Amino acid sequence: LRPEARFCGIGGKNLERAGVHILFHSSEMAVVGLTEAVVRIRTIFRAARRVKTILREKRPDLLILLDYPEFNLYLAKFARRLNIPVLYYISPQVWAWRKGRVKKIARRITRMAVILPFEKDFYRKRGIQVDYVGHPLMDRCRETVFIERNSQVMLTDDADGPVIGLLPGSRKEEIRNLLPEMIKAVKILKRDYPRILCLLPLADTISREFIHPFIDNAPVNIQIREGEIHETLGRCDLAMVTSGTATLDTAIMAVPMVVVYRVSRLSYLAGKALIRVPFISLVNLVAGKKVVCELIQDNLTAETLAYEAGILLRNKTLRERMRGDLMEVRRLLGRGGASEKTARIAVDMMEKGA
Repeated sequence: LRPEARFCGIGGKNLERAGVHILFHSSEMAVVGLTEAVVRIRTIFRAARRVKTILREKRPDLLILLDYPEFNLYLAKFARRLNIPVLYYISPQVWAWRKGRVKKIARRITRMAVILPFEKDFYRKRGIQVDYVGHPLMDRCRETVFIERNSQVMLTDDADGPVIGLLPGSRKEEIRNLLPEMIKAVKILKRDYPRILCLLPLADTISREFIHPFIDNAPVNIQIREGEIHETLGRCDLAMVTSGTATLDTAIMAVPMVVVYRVSRLSYLAGKALIRVPFISLVNLVAGKKVVCELIQDNLTAETLAYEAGILLRNKTLRERMRGDLMEVRRLLGRGGASEKTARIAVDMMEKGA
């Protein structure tokens, strides 16, 4: 759309490959909950100072923000003082907790590009210019992979054992909290399914070296997969998934799942007091009902996870019902093109100067 455009910012390998000059790597700033945020506070402040310097000295035509609300809303305030237009792509989850932040968004953000279907009405009712662009995951998911997954026979109906996807998160703290429980749960399932196989799609924020200590001596067969997550999920009969975007990846492929999450005790108590939605997983929130089981905090043990996964493996009717609900979630996420739609909004804002 604008071949001459130049970009700098905070991001990971994908942004760097796309031609963005990376000021700070996103993995340095990734946090899970309040306790983890305190540990990385110096890095976060250092990144904020660097970005503010760029905004002040370079005066870019547009500031594009993505998620990460506290940090980004702070930068948005600074940008608006400099009369730099601000596009917020992928909304903070203000509809879930601390709704008062929407007032900051109204003051500091020029335009919103949202990816969940219910977010458009939420912002429009509050007088904020907003576009629903669909979910970017739909751009990444190849239709041929999805069709192939739908045509498969459940491997649990064959002589081979079931294939279980392990999605322990994209942050190191999540993996430390959740992957050991997943592995112990699979060990329990192995009593009934001796040939069980686990596939672990590697997030681009995590190295193989970090994962290996968790799985090298595991009592089950776990294979690390790099590359396209949907291709890996297309081979899975069931997935154990950390709450977050990965639940939508799994829903897009219509793979039955159990959702898990655990943070520090302090983070959990703070979140429990503030969160005002009935579910934690995006799958259930988009569906507007309970589609998948959520095992959160103290409810998450190897035994409960193995129990819920075992129910799905044994009950074909339940699996098919869940798959039908997940296909409806996929439909609600749009037809794709989110990235291009957002890029066109950005170009429009730059051309208009607002």
